[in-house]
Amino acid sequence: MLKKILFSLTLTSAAFLVLRCAEESNPKFDAESFTHIYDDEEFNASYLPIDIVQTPDGGYLVLCAQRLDGSNFTSIYILKTDKVGKFVAELKGSAEFLNPVGRFTQVDNNFYFFCMDQATVTYLASVDADLTALTTTPLSQQLTYPAVSAFNATDGFILESFNSEARESVISTISTTGTVTKSKGYGIGVGDDVDEPIINHFIRTGRKLPFEVGKLPSGQYFFTGFFNYTFSLVFTDITADDPIGTVSGTQDDAGYSAILPLTGNKFATATFSFGDNYFMPNETIPVAGDTMEFGFNLPELVPNAKVKIHRATIDTKNFIVYASDTKTKQIGLFFYDELTGEFLNSRYLGFSNPFEIANLITTTDGGLAVCGTTYLAGRFPRICIFKLSKDEVTSAIK
Repeated sequence: MLKKILFSLTLTSAAFLVLRCAEESNPKFDAESFTHIYDDEEFNASYLPIDIVQTPDGGYLVLCAQRLDGSNFTSIYILKTDKVGKFVAELKGSAEFLNPVGRFTQVDNNFYFFCMDQATVTYLASVDADLTALTTTPLSQQLTYPAVSAFNATDGFILESFNSEARESVISTISTTGTVTKSKGYGIGVGDDVDEPIINHFIRTGRKLPFEVGKLPSGQYFFTGFFNYTFSLVFTDITADDPIGTVSGTQDDAGYSAILPLTGNKFATATFSFGDNYFMPNETIPVAGDTMEFGFNLPELVPNAKVKIHRATIDTKNFIVYASDTKTKQIGLFFYDELTGEFLNSRYLGFSNPFEIANLITTTDGGLAVCGTTYLAGRFPRICIFKLSKDEVTSAIK
């Protein structure tokens, strides 16, 4: 049980970390900026954060996968904190529902994500802000192996999943009641070279693939996943047998590690190629498809690094934040001007233990909350949250 916070720290400069004493605590400042690591009395417990959301009371929910003894799959675990990051509650799912995937999305008073049962059939899951109970809803059409989701007001959820029998990457739109309104599969090809990285992704015995899904401002949908033997960026209308366009990688050795639509055909993207990592904060990609491009090389990142891209605004200034894993075992934040793609600043989160990114969000006070995994003693995966104040973010983009 995650019943205590191991560290409660505030970053006062690039070089110093100061432990706050209870008598010096200021509730306003505590909520604006903090670093928490959540320990567990069971050393063998393994928590793998996926996404973070802020609740109406200013606190946070963290969606996690939790490793199961004797199984290749993971169960559901959700952590609740208050607005200063203090542990409030937890929800542990049973072994009946497995493989939680984000995004973790608030719709009205509930927070949604997808999972699957032991037969790999997909369910829509939800909790309330107090973690009163976990609700699982079967979909109106059977889908298997959920990989990643997004949400918009028009379509509801957009889900990418994998059909192992038909050997297809499947993109679907789904309502909050679990009704599948549109669905289309695209062939991945045949052979172990395609099967192996996909299966390793789902059972977490190999690299986690950077699946992405969403909808463009122009109305088309996109996903990153396997199509025609390679990890590709695919544009589709979810009706035609063939995609509208594709940007192909090189099997699972090169492709998009993150993609965020901006305006028109402009995207903020990250790519990987045989271990190298590249950022392109202002890339034009025709919906009809094109050759993959490579931008700024980031040699400080780990090979084939996990990357998250977040779009934010402070005082009318639009900017992009890339979050990724560095070779120094910290979480790196890289800030870019949205309009020009100009690099603005960088910041590094983490100390002593290895840290890895899960996701980041803008908070209601204009700051950023960054969720990730840290490894106590180098090997026990635990949840961590970094809260940056609006002033800290503002200083990073000036």
